[in-house]
Parts: sequence; structure tokens; C-alpha cells
Amino acid sequence: MVASSFRLKVQRLESRCLFELSWGQGQQLAAVLDCPALLAERYQAWQRIYLSFYKTAMPRVAVLQPDASPPALRGWSMASGAIAPNQIDWHAKLLEAETRLLQEFHRWLRSAELFDIRAAIAQASHQLATSAHLQTHGGITVFLTCTPLELARFPWEAWEIGADFAATGTIRLVRSPLTIRQHTAPSRPQRRARILAILGDDTGLNFQTDCEAIRSLSAVAEVTFVGWQPGQTVVEVKEGIRRAIAHPQGWDILFFAGHSNETLTTGGELAVAPHMSIAIHDIAPQLNRARALGLQVAIFNSCKGLSIAESLISLGFSQVVVMREPVHNRVAQEFLVQFLRQLADYKDIHESVLAACQVLRFEKNLTYPSAYLLPSLFCHPGAELFRLTHGNWGQRLRQWLPTRLEAIALTTCITLSLIPAVQDALLNGRTATQAVYRNLTGQVPAASPPPIALIQIDAESISRDGITQIHPIDRAYLARLVQRLHELDADLVGIDVVLDTPQPGDEMLGSAVQQAVGEDQMWLLFAAILDVNGELGVSDATQIASLDWSLQGYIDADPYYVMLPFVGDDCRRSCPFAYLLALTHAAHGELEPEGLPHLSLEASGMQGTSDRRDLRTRLLAAVYPQMPRSQSLSAIWRSRLPWISYWAYEWGGQHWLEPIIDFSIPPDRVYTRVPAWQLLDPSQSPPMDLSQQIALIAAGSDDRTAIAPGSPDRFPAPLALRYWQRQHWLTGGESLAYMTQHLTTQRLVVPVPHLWMVGLAAVVAKATVVGLKGHQRRPHLNGKRWARYVGLGLAIATLALGLLSLQLFISAELLFPWLLPAVLFWAYVLPTLRSSHD
Repeated sequence: MVASSFRLKVQRLESRCLFELSWGQGQQLAAVLDCPALLAERYQAWQRIYLSFYKTAMPRVAVLQPDASPPALRGWSMASGAIAPNQIDWHAKLLEAETRLLQEFHRWLRSAELFDIRAAIAQASHQLATSAHLQTHGGITVFLTCTPLELARFPWEAWEIGADFAATGTIRLVRSPLTIRQHTAPSRPQRRARILAILGDDTGLNFQTDCEAIRSLSAVAEVTFVGWQPGQTVVEVKEGIRRAIAHPQGWDILFFAGHSNETLTTGGELAVAPHMSIAIHDIAPQLNRARALGLQVAIFNSCKGLSIAESLISLGFSQVVVMREPVHNRVAQEFLVQFLRQLADYKDIHESVLAACQVLRFEKNLTYPSAYLLPSLFCHPGAELFRLTHGNWGQRLRQWLPTRLEAIALTTCITLSLIPAVQDALLNGRTATQAVYRNLTGQVPAASPPPIALIQIDAESISRDGITQIHPIDRAYLARLVQRLHELDADLVGIDVVLDTPQPGDEMLGSAVQQAVGEDQMWLLFAAILDVNGELGVSDATQIASLDWSLQGYIDADPYYVMLPFVGDDCRRSCPFAYLLALTHAAHGELEPEGLPHLSLEASGMQGTSDRRDLRTRLLAAVYPQMPRSQSLSAIWRSRLPWISYWAYEWGGQHWLEPIIDFSIPPDRVYTRVPAWQLLDPSQSPPMDLSQQIALIAAGSDDRTAIAPGSPDRFPAPLALRYWQRQHWLTGGESLAYMTQHLTTQRLVVPVPHLWMVGLAAVVAKATVVGLKGHQRRPHLNGKRWARYVGLGLAIATLALGLLSLQLFISAELLFPWLLPAVLFWAYVLPTLRSSHD
């Protein structure tokens, strides 16, 4: 079996270096060679010139303190000695020093003593490249351990181990510390990658590019920023960082930007705020906790990170990326941009480091000379190289699943959206709000003669006319009303009284009806109720009217919704009262008199025959061909309830997509209220034009009539009506008048079901939560301020949507539920904002 990994330990023993190579099942090689003093001299010369170039030749970045001029290097330690004048060509000198250093370094590594070691690695690389393992292995990995620290500063990544042997396979050289006390991190959880970015002391630095580069991973990872905010104490800063590292959701990548330095005993230290630092040793418990929760990778875009990397790998981290030398702010940013670009392309961390270094070496070398020699990747020997994953559908779906609190809120809102009493209460409040909104915004319909003249048999009418037969209403009294409407030349009269059983006075009422029809072709529409066999209304037994020359429609309807025929219903067998009344009114306005069916009492007598078509059938037959030429007829004809409305009501009493009665319109814009006594009084001038209006006879609100409390024809008045007229009861006649007005004016407000909007709100809320969790907080905003800004923005957006829904109700005739979806949205979002606030 071909070995795919080697351990190479390089240890300096006084003036000599010991190379120990081990691999496979106990195989090992060793070599000892001198540590050339010339190599150390050339490294020190390169380091001095490198620091001089980046401290003098590179333009300074803006600093926060006007009176301070710190170098734009991400570390405290600077080379000693005076800085040479700026007129020196530091770029050329640095390239020369780099070349001399690498020449001496490669000469030393090509020593004869290392031949066997290099040959063993190259041979394994060649064998692996030509074997069947080529498709499943990325090449040979050499784990390099250097001790002491001075030896580790050399640019070992530039060692081309197999160059002398024409090795055909890839040889990866990664670093590993001498001491490793913990096993590597557990298998990565199946989740979207999470990145914690710690922004340290920014004195003399600019983290804007770092933040933008980290944010570029938002499409494939959740990113959270934490760091020092002005006004925080040392304890607050450190505790905030500790809490963030040990977050119970865990992290996959830990990123640090700022000043750092090597230390001998504390594993390195990080500058987390001006004059504040924290040692790796101080946050070791939190790091261990994060590692146990899946933290694998640490990236320190700061200076002199060798001891930091070794201490973290010793703690069990999988991979750590550091800069071995002081690094200029711009170099650090350029490396980070290139590195994260490769990582976002789903390359592993070693490929990403190498690709970023290649860009610095071949594309940016004139701008940032020697920068490619700085980055180093440390790996735990037992770890798999980290790479971001595309994620499967299961992973993507899991982040959208509701939490326990979200599930409770969602279940509660769904339940409430399916309870008819709750829906009625919400609709009542909404129409009242619409009434107030109409009034405040001046969108009340113009005060023109309404299409309905509502003739109410109210308490005063009963008292004045001395009516003793109230339940059922005195037919003789109805006859007087019909006669009076005949005298006033009414063309269309609706009677909201079910005349299905014989009563005293039927003959008088029948005579009045026949006289009005026979003499002036008055159209009458009688109320009926639905039965399994059809409509129950006027009948031959009462001898009041015949369906050959009169109409009837059923009044069975919810008083707060507009009853319409269902899709596919031709309205011949049964038809809603208000719908038929509006259609007849439109036919009278649009068709010529000769185009309407002729009303002839002699044609049918009172009995009618089964083979003769009734008036409703003839009316529909006359209207249908005229629809293409009449917008109003066509609009009313097309007003139908979808079958989903039928199924929703049958299964759960839900009024899905059933137009509501818009009580936000004042009653005096819908109908002219005429007490019956006033209509019958010859001395009173009727406040209506019956040649243009529909006369609707209906009962008024009176405790002694059939519409007393508990009667099916009296209902609590919606809050909107109480706003307009302070009335406490809604009668069936008023409800029918609203329905008829809505149909004649084509004012049909369709409500979007609460359940649908709750579902949509849940999706939008969850998307917002996912977005907030993945949102990269701006470094200059602390958590509380960010939460306030986001919360304020969402509150404004919620109110804006509420106002928009109020306007759409009027302009687009759509009722979008707002309250319940808004409550659900905030039930989702508030916990996330609170956690950000904390």
C-alpha cells in the first residue's frame, strides 16, 4: 500500500539539525546536517529589508487617531535599528534579499544528507500518482514540525521536495506542532457553515476589506461579527469574546483580524482593543467548548502567529492559518480576499492557501513583494482538510424548520385562522379600521343618490299605522306599500319577506301585485329560502304572484358576506336575491324595453304550467347575448364564487375568497333609508327617484317584530356601522342593500384567507430569521444598537405593510389580513433580535 502522508520532524541541536521522516507502518529515516550560519544571516537580512519596505515604501492607511502615526502592520514587534531614508529602492533590495535567502535555503535542503528523505517522499508521490488511488487522493501530505521557533520561521512552504526526482504527484507540505495534547475536532455537524469573525484592535488598521471579504461567504455560510466597541471595559470585551466563542450553536471557522504577537508560555496573544490583549491560554476553555461543538478552522489574519497556531493545534484544532511575520494591513487584506474566494469555490483549505499565495507571488509581487512567503497552514495529523460544502436539500431544509417557540406560535396562529368566530372578530375590527382610514384620508364615496331605496317597516311605522299582525307581517300592509310604489312609478321592487304560506290578506296583496305588473310592467323580486328541492317562496297556494311574471331569489346568506352563485351555476334553478336584483336592475338600464321579457298576466294566469319558461329563465336568456356589449351586465354575470369557497365552507365554515360586505362605506352612500310610514304618507315627499333606484321593502329593527333579538334577521351591527351611525343592530334588509349596491357598482372586496397569509407570514418570518442569523453586523455597531436599528426597520416595514393593506382594500378591492400575520412575524423575529441584543 502506498503511503499518502509523512511526518517530517526538523529539530536543531546546537549547531546541527536533525531530520526525522516517518510514515506507513513504522518506516522512518533520519539525517543530520549542519545548520548554516549563512542561512540565518540571510533570513535576518531579508527580514530587516522586508520590514523597511512595508514601513516606508508602502503608502500609509488612514488611522483613527489624528495625532498618532502607528505603522500599518498587524503586530507590535518591529525590527530594531534605524529606518533608512525613503530614497532607497526598497523594492529592489527586498527582491534581492528574497532571492539570496531562497537560494541558500534550497542549497541547504538539497544537501546529500537529505537525499534519502527526499527520494522516499518523491517515490511515494510518483507511485500514488500512477496508481488507482489517483482518483481518490489529493497527493502526498508531509506534516512538518520545526523546533525551536526560530527554525520554524524559515519559508518551508517554498521547499520543492520532489523537484530533483521529477515527481509526478502532488506533494502538500503543511505544518504541525511538536506537542499535540488533544484529538482533533469531531465530525462536522450536518449544517450550514457558521463563521465567527473577531475584530480586534483596529488602531492604524482598516477592517473594511476584511469585513467585506468575510461577508462574501454569506451565500454559503452564516457569519457573525464580534469585537470591541467604543465605551466597553476590558472585562466586557473579553467576556463578550468568550461568550461568542462558546456559543451553543457552535462554529466551523474562527477568524481574527487585528494585532497579534508570539509569546513563550501563553500560546500567543491577541490585541482585542486599544491597550487590551487576551492570551490564547485565557480563552482555552471556550476554544475547547467550541471545538467540541464542531469548530475546526482558525484563521488569524494578523502578525507573528506561529505560537498561536501551535497552541491551537495542540488544543485539537483541525487547521490553523497564520502569518509567520509582521504583515502589512493591505497584504493581509489581499491574502484574505484571494483565500476566501477559493474557499467559497469549495476548494479545501490547503488549496485555498496555495492559490492565494500564487496570486501574491505571480500577480501581486510588484505591489507586495515577498508577501507570498508569509502564510502558513498548520494541520492536525488526524484531521481531514476542511472545505465548505454545497449542502444537500436536507441541510437546507433543516434551517427552515421552525424552532419550538416558532412551532407554538405557528400552530396557535393557524388554529386561530381557522376558527370562524375569530375570523368574524378580525373582520369586524378590520372594516372598522377601514372606515376610520377612509374618513381620515378623504376616500369616502361621493354623496350621490345611492342605487337602493330601503323601505323599512320599523317601530314607528308599526305604531303610526296601527299594525296588529306583526309576525308574520300583515299582508294588507305589504299591499299598501306595493300600491304606493306603483303610484310612484317604481320599475323594480324587491320584497324581503318570504311569502311561502297562506296568510290573511294574501288576496289583497296579490291584487296589488297583479295591478302593478299588469298596468305598469313593474318588476317584483320576492324573497325565498333554500330547500333541498330548490327555493321556497311565492307559491300557487298564496295566489300572490306567479314566477311566469315575477322573480324570486333566496336570501340564505351570511349577513357579512356577499352571496354569489358558484362557478358553473347558471342561476336558473336557484339564485341569490341580491345578485338577481342587481342583474335585473342592470338589465333595465342597459337593454331597450323591447329587449326585456314582456310581463303578461294573461299569458300564464296564476297557475303557470310546467312546460312554460318562468320569468327568471327568460330574463337570463335575454341578458346573456347582450353581455359583450354591456360592461355592467358582463361584470355582474361573471361575479361567481370559486369552488374552493364551497369546499372551504362545507369542510370548515371558512369564507375563503367570498367577497365581504364593505361596511367601511357609510350607509347613506349605499341606500336611502325610507321608513314605511313616510312612504305611505301623501303629505311626505319621497326622498328618492324610483325610476333610477331599486325599491327594497324589508323589516326594520323593532323588538316586537320577527327581527327581535334572537331572530335570524337581526345581527349585531359591525363596528364600522357604529362608527358611521352609532347603530347597534344590522337587519337582513340592510345587509341585502349592501350586497345589491356592491354588485351594481362592482365593489366586491375579496378577502385573502387568513390561513394563506399566516402561511406566507411564516415563510417570510423564517426567511427574515435566517437572514438575521446570517447577517454580518457592522463592526462599528454594537449588538444592542444593531438590534435596535433592525427592530426599528422591521417595525416600520410592518406598519407600512399595514397601511398598504388598508389602501389595497380601497384601491384594489383586496383584503389582506394584517394583524394575525404580523403577530406571527414578530413571534418569529423577536427572539432572534433579543439574542442579538444580548
